[in-house]
Amino acid sequence: MTVLLTGVAGFIGMHVAEALLTRGDAVLGIDNLNDYYDVHLKEARLARLEGRKGFRFQRIDIAEAGALGVAIAGDGAVDRIVHLAAQAGVRYSIENPGAYVTANLVGHANVLEAARALGPRLRHLVYASSSSVYGGNTKLPFSVDDPVDRPVSLYAATKKADELMSHAYAHMYGVPATGLRFFTVYGPWGRPDMSAWIFAERILAGRPIPVFNRGDMRRDFTWIGDIVDGVVAALDRPPVAAGAPHRLYNLGNHRSEELLRFIALIEAAVGRKAGIELLPMQPGDVQATYADIEASTADLGFSPKTTIDDGIPVFVAWLRGWLER
Repeated sequence: MTVLLTGVAGFIGMHVAEALLTRGDAVLGIDNLNDYYDVHLKEARLARLEGRKGFRFQRIDIAEAGALGVAIAGDGAVDRIVHLAAQAGVRYSIENPGAYVTANLVGHANVLEAARALGPRLRHLVYASSSSVYGGNTKLPFSVDDPVDRPVSLYAATKKADELMSHAYAHMYGVPATGLRFFTVYGPWGRPDMSAWIFAERILAGRPIPVFNRGDMRRDFTWIGDIVDGVVAALDRPPVAAGAPHRLYNLGNHRSEELLRFIALIEAAVGRKAGIELLPMQPGDVQATYADIEASTADLGFSPKTTIDDGIPVFVAWLRGWLER
């Protein structure tokens, strides 16, 4: 049988596709290859998958009504969906809110409709949410049982809306769905708009780095390999519930790291001190994130293994190679 994977040319999407193909799953990859960041990076990720046994790719925008239905109709074996396509980034949502409405609301609704159309053939829909949904919460660590009705960015609001829509489809149509709240994912083949890439690239080039809230920030930085393990584990465990078959999990490293320590590790891996530009807090940002993964561990066997001490040198080594290609 086949996994439909949206956002397959994305950072997490490529890694999840590789893991599924390695264990023998067929993957129908979907992506629109938009230009939010360097399309060459997305094409290079896709090139790692093309030619592998069991992989097929279709260039599709999930916001186009009916496009997913056509793709699925062309592959009668699709029985699971991993939905990772989205317009990402808190800061970009301030500049271009329409992109988030289109990709994250309309696109997510189209994925839910495609899942519903599969009927009893659908074993499970796993979709990406975000730690951003915790918004203005101050209680740490963040638990999936915490109220999340105070978003501080449009991006966060769209991800919470995705969770609500998924619950509604689970309740009304019996679509088995699991939402995963990712916490600051980093690693090889990462995104250029994420802090690890921004800091490392600027330090390598001898340029100063922007540090918001004057460095008083903490993040639950999570290694890509640990995230992939969590996604695959979730996919293999569809929710079973008397009511709506829908559940939510945090996927984080369960460590809230000081931003300045994160930067120090990048400096050490690069072999150069950073020029630091201390700036006030940005609109839409939060001071700290920290994942409570008790439920993820109990239900999914999720057990993150890679600390930033181990992960950052690997990421910086990969980034050097990418920039020097």
